[in-house]
Formats: sequence, C-alpha cells, structure tokens
Amino acid sequence: MNDYLSLAKILIEIGILWFVYYGILLFARGTRGVYILRGVILITLIFIITRQLGFERINWIFTKIFALSILAFLIIFQQEIRRGLANIGQRRWSRFFLKESEIISEITTACFLLSKKKIGALIAIERETRLENYIESGIEIDAKVNSELLITIFMPNTPLHDGGIVVAGERIAASGCLFPLTQNPKVLTTLGTRHRAALGLSEETDAIVVVVSEETGGVSVAIGGRLTHDLDRESLERVLSNLYRPDKKNRK
Repeated sequence: MNDYLSLAKILIEIGILWFVYYGILLFARGTRGVYILRGVILITLIFIITRQLGFERINWIFTKIFALSILAFLIIFQQEIRRGLANIGQRRWSRFFLKESEIISEITTACFLLSKKKIGALIAIERETRLENYIESGIEIDAKVNSELLITIFMPNTPLHDGGIVVAGERIAASGCLFPLTQNPKVLTTLGTRHRAALGLSEETDAIVVVVSEETGGVSVAIGGRLTHDLDRESLERVLSNLYRPDKKNRK
C-alpha cells in the first residue's frame, strides 16, 4: 500500500511540475526570454537528476549555475516579466468577459471609414501566438479598441501613422510596429509595403492582419501567408468572426 501511495505522490508531483512548466512556457512565448527560460528549466532538470543519483560534485556545480541563471533571468528580462504580468491582469483574463463582436465591429468600422478616404492602415490581431516582439518595436498605446482612436492613429502626418497596430485582447497594445516583409517569391511585385508586411507577419505567426490600401481603398486580410483582397464590410466581419478565436469551436 505504501508503495502505491509513494508512486501516486510522485505522479502527482510530476503532473504539477509539468503543469507549472507548461503555464510558464505559455506565459513567456513570443518574448525574448523564452529561450533563457528553457535553459533554466533544463538546468533545473539536470540538478534534480544529479541529486537523485548522488553526483555530489556535479550537483554542487549545477546548484551554483541554477542560482545565477535565475538571478540573470530576473535582471535581464525584468521588462518582459513586468509586461507579461500586466497582460495576465488586464488582457488574458479579460477575454472571458469580452464581447468579441464589439471589437470586430470597431475594427471593421475604422477600416471602412479609412477606406472611403483612401487612408492606408495595417492592423494585426493577436490570437494564440503572442506578438510581444512586434509590440516592442512600436510605441505602447494600451487603450481599449475604439474605431475613433484607430482612425486617428492612421491619419496622415501624425507621429503614429507609419507602421502597424497590434490588437491584443480588447486592447490596442501598440502602434508604429514593424512587421517582417514576406519572403515569398511568388508574391506579386505590384503589392505595396503594407500588404507585404501583412503577409510576412501572417507567415510567421497565426495573427489576423487587416490592410487598407492607400492607393485603391481596398480592404484585405492576410492569414496563414494568404491574402484575400477587396472585402466588403459584411465579408470582413464574417472573416474576423470566424478567425478571431481559433479555439471557439472546440469549446462548444
């Protein structure tokens, strides 16, 4: 009986450790700290194994390395940790209480008002893959998604006009963000920089990227490295509704 209890205890401990590891990995995903975090976790596993095997000298070395690694991680990535905690507090949990239709409506309204005036726009909507690296390349906004604010940001001759906007949860996280240009040689040479940036970001992440053309006023959506051109308001709302929450169908 005691053997079974000990085994059950070990399995429970392993399950808890794995759950914590997975949660921390999701927390750090999309930031520069994820690679350091993996290294710290690897050192921790080696530390535990060497301790169990009784390798005292190796264990002593890894004890020192582990302590220094934790300290270095906290110092070097204090900004990412602070931003990540803020995300948990005001973005991630708020999604459960958020009417996503309101966000879609605000984005759609802004895009088609900009389209009528032929004002270019580039809006990335974060889904499962976090866009922290791209948020860091821009200017932090941290404001509720609002069509008036989106339009104001993209008005010509304003400081935030260039670059793209990242929407995370119900917040406009940042503007003036730099997105990678597509490297696909099959892309038409007639595509402008905004469309190439939209495709590039959609190739590297699962983000939905909405583009308003400055030349034609056409509204397009890039997802998974594919660009859909000339959407009307109804089509854009339908596309955003279907793609905004990729796990929505699984929860029904």
